[in-house]
Amino acid sequence: MIYDFKALTSKGQELDFAQFKGKVLLIVNTASKCGFTPQFEGLEKLNEQYKDKGLVVIGFPCNQFAEQDPGTDDEISQFCQLNYGVTFQIMKKIDVNGPDEHPIFTYLKSQAGFAGFNPAHPIAKILDELLSKANPDYAKTPDIKWNFTKFLISKDGSKVQRFEPTSTPEEIAASIEALL
Repeated sequence: MIYDFKALTSKGQELDFAQFKGKVLLIVNTASKCGFTPQFEGLEKLNEQYKDKGLVVIGFPCNQFAEQDPGTDDEISQFCQLNYGVTFQIMKKIDVNGPDEHPIFTYLKSQAGFAGFNPAHPIAKILDELLSKANPDYAKTPDIKWNFTKFLISKDGSKVQRFEPTSTPEEIAASIEALL
């Protein structure tokens, strides 16, 4: 269950996910130098719109995809605040895939695997081609495929929905409302 995990904030403080029982969680792997980076703006809008109704947005910076988040934890946090007005929690930079992946992402991937990119998004075909070159079977694994993969977790932690980077924060608002 998501409430069994702890992680470090960008300031190095331990965050116990047990405190989020009864809240809807939106957990996102982020990057500050990615084509999807403008999604910070939409994520902050969701945070502002729904935080008083029980939504908690948490961003986990990750540098595993084309090294698009190379900064320190402080630099990343400042970038998010200065460029996108982010007020939601930014965590310490982590890995989301591989031998050093954070246990939260191991859990999330086990609950909601990859279901494909939104074909209507203009970058979907580019991502598919890029990932297919590296691994023709990439779509068969639950691994995170790119920055800004979003996991939406119900109030009781029992339901986990996954939204790929090609789904914008605005497009998942209805799913958030349904859980609130």
